[in-house]
Amino acid sequence: MIQDLRENNKIKEFTDLVAWQEAHKLVVLIYQETKKFPREEQFGLVNQMRRAAVSITSNIAEGFGRQTYKEKTQFFYLAQGSLVELKSQLFIGRDIGYIRQCDFSRIIEQINNAHKILQGLLTKTKSFLNLKS
Repeated sequence: MIQDLRENNKIKEFTDLVAWQEAHKLVVLIYQETKKFPREEQFGLVNQMRRAAVSITSNIAEGFGRQTYKEKTQFFYLAQGSLVELKSQLFIGRDIGYIRQCDFSRIIEQINNAHKILQGLLTKTKSFLNLKS
């Protein structure tokens, strides 16, 4: 289904955005990885990482639903901020021994991929904003 939408280049829902799709993959990875964390971290780092990850997809979706390019840009920037926050938390998880290096590398790769695509979405959205000025 996702491929069919891309082939038609029709973006009707926020789920059609590649930035949202890649961020969603990241959310799933984070939930899977944080299940392995110690129980005492459930309301600490686990909660923070999950909230940051979910915030990325939520802000992309909310930005998609906004009417003006200025509003869209603001929400996409919020998503980018949450992505960077999650990256910082991931380093903490690795450095205190909760995340193995191989899992860390896999998640960092997804973070970087999602970040690159989100940056492209931001650039494109800002270009529409500049056209309207």
